[in-house]
Amino acid sequence: MDFSLSPQQEQIRETILKLCAGFGDGYWLECEREAKFPSDFHRAIAQGGWLGIAMPEAYGGSGLGILEAALMMQAVAESGAAMTGASSIHMNIFGLHPVVVLGSEAQKRRMLPPLIRGEDKACFGVTEPDTGLNTLALKTTAERRGNQYVVKGTKIWTSTAQVANKILLLARTTPHQEVKRKTDGLSLFYTDLDRSHAEVRVIKKMGRHGVDSNMVFFDGMTVPADDLIGEEGNGFRSILHGMNPERILTAAEAVGIGRAAIAKASAYARERIVFDRPIGKNQGIQHPLAKAWMQLEAANLMTLKAAKLYDEGKPCATEANSAKYLAAEAAGEACSTAVLTLGGMGYAEEYHVERYLRESWIPRLAPVSPHMILNYIAERVLGLPKSY
Repeated sequence: MDFSLSPQQEQIRETILKLCAGFGDGYWLECEREAKFPSDFHRAIAQGGWLGIAMPEAYGGSGLGILEAALMMQAVAESGAAMTGASSIHMNIFGLHPVVVLGSEAQKRRMLPPLIRGEDKACFGVTEPDTGLNTLALKTTAERRGNQYVVKGTKIWTSTAQVANKILLLARTTPHQEVKRKTDGLSLFYTDLDRSHAEVRVIKKMGRHGVDSNMVFFDGMTVPADDLIGEEGNGFRSILHGMNPERILTAAEAVGIGRAAIAKASAYARERIVFDRPIGKNQGIQHPLAKAWMQLEAANLMTLKAAKLYDEGKPCATEANSAKYLAAEAAGEACSTAVLTLGGMGYAEEYHVERYLRESWIPRLAPVSPHMILNYIAERVLGLPKSY
């Protein structure tokens, strides 16, 4: 079994790290302090053609796989950009996969190239305040009126909606009581985010202030029928095409942020002198860092396995969910260890590990909770009865 990366994959990683080196710690700290979207970084990624890394070549993409995309996103996070850098491009990397799989030829030619070139920025409107992970209970409606739909309802935790001009939106087109199966009645749209009928309200949060999270209130926003992706009423199954890639990319980003934290802490431990010796000489410092490194590398192997299976067209839900869980937990442990290694200075902004710690909570909480992943493994792998 060969765990090594191909020369092309190694080159992707090295090129992304080199690009990210132009956006140092000071840049990301400024984005964090000023709650400023990293537009310069997004532009640089777009100009390098990286937003289309996993998109078909026919529409301006590179035609590579989720494995290559995961290596790219991991390198972004590992560079010190952490989740701020990764989240600024995350949706554009995987989000329109339902369009790639289910969109008409006309839709692909209209929708994909502007996103790949960085001219469009997209956000993802799925989660709602009263439903959480119970996607089948979504209440936002899209009522068909002639050649358009009229959208009413509320979405929450919609990242980048402050800067996005497009939205991938899941809404109910058939009432609950009229569907034959619970999974029916939801439809997926990729359309303009019309701010004259969609109020975007930022959510104040713990970290990743450079990339906004929002509530979006739709009040009669119209969506052309041509922006419906796939069949009406089949939207839940449509978004499933993006779920495993999202978990894989989130896992890769988590490994990246954990590596960034361990690198900072190890450098500090080599240089910090207490009692006439570097603190890194003490096993009480060494062992937690070594343990965190091993946990990250183990999680990375599961991430690479999941990505490889996905690219080969094989079932990978178990591996994708496991990778997301293991990587997120390992990242949280690595970032906590980094703060403890630096001691009081770990709590200071200028050393950055406190930012990593706050941002490491994102892959732990989203896009699916660790508890639901444990439920999935218990039910689907171990054959235990459903608990909810």
